Amino acid sequence: IAVWGRPAADVTPLVVSTTAGAHAPGADARLAALLGLRATVQRAVLYMHGCNAGCTALRLAKDIAENNRGARVLVACAEVTLPLFAAPYEARLDALVAMALFGDGAGAAAAGAAPTTPVEHPIFRVVSASQATVPGTEEGVSLLLGERGLDCRISGEGAALVRGGVERCLLDARTPLGLGAGAGGWNHLFWAMHPGGRAILDAYEAALRLEPGKLAASRRVLSEYGNMSGAAIIFVLDELRRRCRRDGGEEEEESDEYCEWGAMVGLGPGLTIETIVLRATGGGHVDDEGKKSIAA
Repeated sequence: IAVWGRPAADVTPLVVSTTAGAHAPGADARLAALLGLRATVQRAVLYMHGCNAGCTALRLAKDIAENNRGARVLVACAEVTLPLFAAPYEARLDALVAMALFGDGAGAAAAGAAPTTPVEHPIFRVVSASQATVPGTEEGVSLLLGERGLDCRISGEGAALVRGGVERCLLDARTPLGLGAGAGGWNHLFWAMHPGGRAILDAYEAALRLEPGKLAASRRVLSEYGNMSGAAIIFVLDELRRRCRRDGGEEEEESDEYCEWGAMVGLGPGLTIETIVLRATGGGHVDDEGKKSIAA
């Protein structure tokens, strides 16, 4: 909210996502009270959307902002791994993998149409958003909230499913915009990929024939924080913002070259693939470290 530049009271809708529990009144009501939001704020909460919840929340924010004049949507994603922690079973290697891979985290983003100057400095424009479910993958990734906590089942075929489906989803998302993959493939884009795990990131690279370093932001988040489910994509977007070139300055180590167009991809139970086309705005906010946004 401080980086956004406007007071919390200016938030009109609030979209909260979490897989750490399901109750009412829920985390959305608690967060609204903690932030001092207006009593008239429109609240929506997404439960059990898994790792693609952050992308889903941003997609909803886009729809709300574009269809409600003056709306300023606060998207908040918060995840706690504790519900996954239960007695391991020798036959359930995926449960052990989940407990080792996942981490706690929370992130937020403000979204709106027609930014006000000079207060608001948008970093990315959400050009389009789409969702697809890979047929026959309902058992690939699943979540079940029961007496023993949150049961997460992850198929060992997840990486193969990603390799087989992610490029089709990107083509379906970009072709109607007249963009396609481009003559040089997918390497002219910047990438905000959900860091589901090292094998998943490797599968992205293989399927899209990406050059080394194109997924550096996602790999950094995975290394430092783990897979934070729906909150992880907010961390990746912030990492991209911090890695981008400062005007007239030196590029940060491992930073990707400046790209105007990008893509954000999230994976969730189903197997569900969220695909969002992004465009750098050219008006990034300068943070405390002097780094500008992806649009520097």
